[in-house]
Amino acid sequence: MDGGRDEVRHAYDATAEDYAAAFPTTEPEAAVDLAMVDHLVDRLRSGPGTRVLDAGCGTGRMGRYLTDRGCSVVGVDLSPGMLATARRDHPDLEVLEGDLTALPLPGACVDGVLAWYSLIHLPDHELPGALAEVSRVLRPGGLVLVAFQTGTGEWDVGRRLRERGHDVRLVRYHRGPKQMMDALAAAGLEREARLVRDPLGREQHGQAFVLARRA
Repeated sequence: MDGGRDEVRHAYDATAEDYAAAFPTTEPEAAVDLAMVDHLVDRLRSGPGTRVLDAGCGTGRMGRYLTDRGCSVVGVDLSPGMLATARRDHPDLEVLEGDLTALPLPGACVDGVLAWYSLIHLPDHELPGALAEVSRVLRPGGLVLVAFQTGTGEWDVGRRLRERGHDVRLVRYHRGPKQMMDALAAAGLEREARLVRDPLGREQHGQAFVLARRA
């Protein structure tokens, strides 16, 4: 497990500057994807006191999207390199270094969690621990939105990065919507909505978004 964490951290540290330059805002997202984030914000009835965890915040681009819609955001990420770009490009955002399976936050401290393609590097046996942490930090009735690629098995994301000159290894784990919904339910998170769509543009895989509430 530690080796896997080291590989993920190294990959994102090595590519942080390139990622920040290529995707300063929501360039990768389709309008329908962002509609799910907007739905999360609407369901939270965001205001000055609405606190949202951007779990796996990376460069802070989705944290900025949430902040611009009235949320108070705290970001957590494993990669110091990604966090450095977040602090540089979004100095008003609060970001912390941490592991999604051991969030550096007290219990019941946020109204919402955005896990935007951040659970995809966790193998199946680690997913329950991460979702248990999500449930722990959510206030009763709080919401979580999870985004991920659909399918089964592993995908070597590092291959394309190596073709671009980065000496990294990075694996992505694909899951079906039912598998994710079952894992959320096991963590005490009840499904409220889901969206599953086919690949768009240059995408090779379908995308899924599940919104769930802490019971």
